[in-house]
Amino acid sequence: MRRISVLLTVALLASCTGVPERPTRTAENERVYQLALQGKAPEAPISCLPHYNSGDMKTIDDSTILFRQGSSRAWVAHMQTPCTGLDTGHYALVTRQYGGMGMCRGDIAEVVDTLNRFPMGSCVFGDFVPYVRARS
Repeated sequence: MRRISVLLTVALLASCTGVPERPTRTAENERVYQLALQGKAPEAPISCLPHYNSGDMKTIDDSTILFRQGSSRAWVAHMQTPCTGLDTGHYALVTRQYGGMGMCRGDIAEVVDTLNRFPMGSCVFGDFVPYVRARS
């Protein structure tokens, strides 16, 4: 009996360590993502995005957030943990800035239901990858 419970425990733990699913993108979000990065080349990832560059934000999927600055520059934030449900329409990503650096890798953002003003979860920022239009 004891051997069976040990085997069941091992099987249960093994089932929890599977490969996480890749977040799904809507066709519209994939189109916006491709259009925003079209003609731009990625640069080395940076750890902080200055607050003045974080105004035009678009959720691509639960783990990818796009920030745009005009048509020549964009940053892609790859979240360390997914912002589940952020792209449902009435959820918002709420960040708190401490100091003047803007958003940085490791900062925690809160997903909030804007209709009910209820926190729905949180997620953690990873690196920000800048994409810059090549100069002609």
